[in-house]
Amino acid sequence: MVADCAGIVLAAGAGRRFGYPKVLAAEGNWLRTAVSALRGGGCAPVVVVVGATGPAALPLPDGVRQVWAADWATGLSASLRAGLGAVAAGDAEYAVIMPVDTPDVGAAVVARVIAAAHGAPSGLARAVFRGRPGHPVALARAHWPAISAAAVGDSGAREYLAARTDTVGVACDDLATGIDHDFRAP
Repeated sequence: MVADCAGIVLAAGAGRRFGYPKVLAAEGNWLRTAVSALRGGGCAPVVVVVGATGPAALPLPDGVRQVWAADWATGLSASLRAGLGAVAAGDAEYAVIMPVDTPDVGAAVVARVIAAAHGAPSGLARAVFRGRPGHPVALARAHWPAISAAAVGDSGAREYLAARTDTVGVACDDLATGIDHDFRAP
């Protein structure tokens, strides 16, 4: 376990294209998989940001904290800000962001991205699949205020990271596809 990494599962959306909130997908298995990947990859604590399902507590693994993004309907940025705000009170020097809808991304991917962030002068690293940026993303604490300020609508840290040349891309094709599932399988 890397004591300085907090994990954040982004799971607040309504899943309009999917048909229902993805935090409930596969009878909650996607959520459990994301939490397991973060924990197994080196994150503690782990928080899950919810929104569309309301503030009522979901069944979560022991030790996982639920955070409700009351403004979730404004987009992904609300979830990211709520997650970063929740872990900012702790001692973590890095936040590892994982969306709930990438169920084949496991602990090995998380660990690889964390290692890259620790080795990067910027403290920024993200998984890359098929040459395209994906998740998880590791963010050093020094960047959290600027990322939160730059996050608007359905853009989380994407614009912030795209404007920088010091984010380390971490090839993870050998470990997962990194595909996020926006639609249910037919």
